[in-house]
Amino acid sequence: MYRVTREIDFCYGHRLLNYEGKCKHLHGHNGKAIITIESPRLDNRGMVLDFSDIKQVVSTWIDENLDHRMILCREDPVVPLLQEMGEPLYLMDENPTAESIARVIFEITKEAGFPIVEARLWETSKCFATYVE
Repeated sequence: MYRVTREIDFCYGHRLLNYEGKCKHLHGHNGKAIITIESPRLDNRGMVLDFSDIKQVVSTWIDENLDHRMILCREDPVVPLLQEMGEPLYLMDENPTAESIARVIFEITKEAGFPIVEARLWETSKCFATYVE
């Protein structure tokens, strides 16, 4: 089995509902998404997938939807105020934890037709969450 991995850096803000620690407040992260693609065979170029294909699709989606946005639960009471102010948001049905954001990145990559096996989101330099199917 062959695997390739692409790292994608982006910045985002969020806050967690039903949480008693510091993360209940709006705050930001310099995040890193790590996408791992797997295939039992190489293509006619000798590749699982060209790294630039991952960049073109997944990195572009992250840039357009998550980078420099507040990632919030759509039920968060601050959403209407931020929308009224014209702030860029990405709304989720669940709490925007690192685990949930990793799952979103996994699903977007899979929907693009890439044989993804793992999406990892580094929230800080010491903490990450992983989503696999």
